[in-house]
Amino acid sequence: MLTTLCLCGIVVSLQQTVILPLLPNLPTYLDTTADTASWMVTATLLTGAIATPTLSRLADMYGKRRMIAVALAVSVLGSLVAALGDSVWLLIGARALQGIGMALIPIGIAMMRDELPREKVPLGVAMMSATLAIGAGAALPMSGLIAEHLDWHANFWLTGVVGAVLLVIALTLLPESPVRTRGAFDLRGAVLLTVALTAILLALSKGAQWGWTAPTTLALAAGGLAVLALWAPLELRTPSPLVDLRVAARRAVLLVNATSVLAGFAMFANMLVTTQYLQNDPGTGYGLGLSTLETGLWMVPNAAAFGLMAPVSAALTRRVGPQWTLISGTLLMGVAYLGRLHFDGTLAEVVIGSVVVGSGTAMAYGALPTLLMRAVPVTETASANGLNVLMRSLGTSTASAATAAATTALTVTVAGQVVASTQALHLLVWLAAGCSLGAAAVALPTLRMDDYAEGADRPATSGAGQRVQVVRGRVVDSEARPIRNAVVSVLSPAGESIDWGQADSEGWFNAAIPAPDDYLVVTSADGWQPRSRVMHLDSAQPMPPIVLRKRLRLRGLVLDAEGDPVGDALVVLTRASGECAGTARTEHDGSYEMHRPPNGRYVLTVVAPDGAIGARPVAVWEAARSVDLQIGTPLGTPAGSERTGTLS
Repeated sequence: MLTTLCLCGIVVSLQQTVILPLLPNLPTYLDTTADTASWMVTATLLTGAIATPTLSRLADMYGKRRMIAVALAVSVLGSLVAALGDSVWLLIGARALQGIGMALIPIGIAMMRDELPREKVPLGVAMMSATLAIGAGAALPMSGLIAEHLDWHANFWLTGVVGAVLLVIALTLLPESPVRTRGAFDLRGAVLLTVALTAILLALSKGAQWGWTAPTTLALAAGGLAVLALWAPLELRTPSPLVDLRVAARRAVLLVNATSVLAGFAMFANMLVTTQYLQNDPGTGYGLGLSTLETGLWMVPNAAAFGLMAPVSAALTRRVGPQWTLISGTLLMGVAYLGRLHFDGTLAEVVIGSVVVGSGTAMAYGALPTLLMRAVPVTETASANGLNVLMRSLGTSTASAATAAATTALTVTVAGQVVASTQALHLLVWLAAGCSLGAAAVALPTLRMDDYAEGADRPATSGAGQRVQVVRGRVVDSEARPIRNAVVSVLSPAGESIDWGQADSEGWFNAAIPAPDDYLVVTSADGWQPRSRVMHLDSAQPMPPIVLRKRLRLRGLVLDAEGDPVGDALVVLTRASGECAGTARTEHDGSYEMHRPPNGRYVLTVVAPDGAIGARPVAVWEAARSVDLQIGTPLGTPAGSERTGTLS
């Protein structure tokens, strides 16, 4: 299974990269302009970014093997169309089909979590992550060799035939995942996200050609961000959303995704900068003047470093944890980039610098999915990995845009040709070093977080080898109204963590269990008394609703300067950001009570009937709070008291 998935990943990566060495000659081959030919790269980028979250979500819902087959079949179709086509627009369409294959990578990683023994998951994840670089490294010299000795269409015949063979092998050997998330597919969310990503990525990828301040570029960027701003609140209100923003907003997941954006920038910058060093004319002051084929061959060591470092990354993950592996890898990238500022004059220095950066990238890319899978439920593995791959794609797109901006703004003229200057390359290396060290800094808080406990990346099989089941339940209040964002943890009767789920806008959640049995189910939600109970869980039987019956309260006393109670006073609780979180009126004895708001920092304001006003900051944490406030206290004395209330 591991071999099959990795080979599928390599062939998909080959399909993405095989066009790059051909780009300079495509305008001649197809009788078109260089700008039109560049859409063959843009189309793949767009469809890959769009298809990844959509197919990943479908994989969680309808089966990972099925979606792997879909992604591979569509990309093979794209290769065969490109092999037969001579029209530039037909080839652009074929390249768009090939881009859909990128969704195979996160789905394959999710399948490994489901199927592999726990001790082999880090190796499988590291190898699957490395396939992107291995395929790209093999594609560069392969495409050049084929173009020199055969018709350039042979590149697509090769990737198409190999992909078709792997499709048959995948359907024969890969097991179908037992983890299925129930619910309806979020078509509205998929359409809106597609529109937003298309606009944003077009602005990033074409901004250098159209002009960064051109009306088209600005309109696409603004429109994409506007649609994204509309999409996010709709996702929060959608049952079974395309991207579960409640899970994505958890601090652990945010840290991993933010690190992925920075690491994606640094990874892609390595390839772009290295090819500039290898290919540019020596008259620029830094180039080595190699041919396209020679450049591709000298990029192979970088791809080999990815493959060789994958077992090292897995071993480090098992020994010291994915956090230290990620931080070590990004630090190695940053230090290597700083070294490349001073050692870039010879072929050996350029290749060694590229390989060291690639080694650090392999460590980081091997650790990122493992960290992510430890922070999300089993039922969200594919969609969470799909979002993570999308974040990496945003990083690579930004690196491409930054490279285009730098190499067009800082230029020199050599033999009548305008090329990027040394300052442009050094600027890109500084940016890549900053992103690498920034990724290490963003990853540092993960060392102190419990979300990444070792057992969280368990496979979806029981100790006896039984396939897991997915149970679906609902969290409601005593009047059967859904409680959003409730977190349901499933543990064995001995206290071992099994899985967890977060309720959507209708209160529904999913959780994976190894077999029908009795489990300890712990349910908590902000502002509610938590509930724990032992329940018999079986996917074949409906799960009774989990009812949270008691709201936690915020209560206290309002007193005047003499210590007498103030009745009928208005009590207002506002968030630090300004929104009102609750209001109440005091009783005759000065007491007030309101629903306890979510954890955070607030301001409590009291307006007495005679116009006197008092205010104080309030911190609301896990326990119910009692907060008293005294109006009109002399300057320099405490304005109130705060004590922890009791739960009942």
